[in-house]
Amino acid sequence: MPEATEVPSAVAADLQDERLIQHSGIGGSITAFRNRIKSGDLGSLPVIIGLVVIWIVFQLINPTFLSSINLVNLTLQCAAIGTIAIGVVLVLLLGEIDLSVGSVSGLSSAILAVGFVTLGWPLVVAIAASVVTGVLIGLLYGFLFTRFGVPSFVITLAGLLGFLGLQLWVLGATGSINIPFDSWIVQFAQQWFLPAWLSYVIVVLAVLAYGAQLLVTSRARNKAELSAKSMTSIIVRCVGLLLLLGIPAWYLNQARGIGMMFLFFLVLVVVMNFFLTRTKWGRSVFAVGGNVEAARRAGIRVNRVYISVFILCSTFAAVGGILAAARLAAANQGSGGGDTNLNAIAAAVIGGASLFGGRGSAFSALLGILVIQSISSGLTLMNLDSSIRYMVTGAVLLLAVIVDSLSRRTRVSHGRA
Repeated sequence: MPEATEVPSAVAADLQDERLIQHSGIGGSITAFRNRIKSGDLGSLPVIIGLVVIWIVFQLINPTFLSSINLVNLTLQCAAIGTIAIGVVLVLLLGEIDLSVGSVSGLSSAILAVGFVTLGWPLVVAIAASVVTGVLIGLLYGFLFTRFGVPSFVITLAGLLGFLGLQLWVLGATGSINIPFDSWIVQFAQQWFLPAWLSYVIVVLAVLAYGAQLLVTSRARNKAELSAKSMTSIIVRCVGLLLLLGIPAWYLNQARGIGMMFLFFLVLVVVMNFFLTRTKWGRSVFAVGGNVEAARRAGIRVNRVYISVFILCSTFAAVGGILAAARLAAANQGSGGGDTNLNAIAAAVIGGASLFGGRGSAFSALLGILVIQSISSGLTLMNLDSSIRYMVTGAVLLLAVIVDSLSRRTRVSHGRA
């Protein structure tokens, strides 16, 4: 009987199984990426390719599309709905839906305007009241969902109608309230931009933090005798991130620079990505979204996960409503209406959050809203009617869902194989 070939002890524990073969270094990263694509795990690749294609097409049609001035305006337009989309991503990760984010954002903007302008509250108090309203709405949704088992579709559809009516009641007979231009919240949304030098400092600090995180993770995995990224791979990734952040920062600084409101949105994305990927709560969200019964048997308190996500979704909707009101310097009966609801949900789906649950990231909101606002900006520069924008956005949304469905089918087939 032939002797079994002994695996050298120098090989990391997770490299001893051929199903988990990964090579440290750049080649290993490329191999791992290729394997993920073959298995149907496309990640953000389709939306990134789509975004590049959209930019190329619109730039060829109108050379001002990728001008620094237009891109600065585009980033500012992304912040409010993008913030709402972060909450939608969280709900989609659980395989649920929130149809009321537009109405909640509109109610939030109404409370801000009425509290600050009509009732004379301090601005901080008015903002706090708007955010707390979002928290309470999410708590209500979570209670109804976990206590009575009412589908999220029905709960949030009722919320869409109910909170729209509450918004109209809060605004009163006037229906529109202007927020003073000299208030810091309006200045924050319209006039505050990072100095060029500060934007570069933030880019460098972000790259250093990313590199430190990779280094700490690599050392911990080496200590546990697991495969880890090599120093070369870490350096390449850091240089790549430096270029990815530094070049846009330099280009935007050719105009007004990076808006504080857009920076605030980016911070929210990064913070939520950290909680989703680096905390027990984040792992629980993905577990529940992947298989709720398996998560329950694993000891995860499923109801708490649902309630926390509904609270966060409505809170992000409320914050998005505050940003939208500040950007417009007003709150009216149309706040949170129109295409706010659909764009927030579309941004999450287009950005890569799966409608089937268990797959997506906070960056899905960023990528998705960039796609939607790029389409809107490009068609506006072409002087096309808004009806065209709706049809194009709808087509892109449908394409994103088709890609998600096909990649999910591929993953299932690959898993069975």
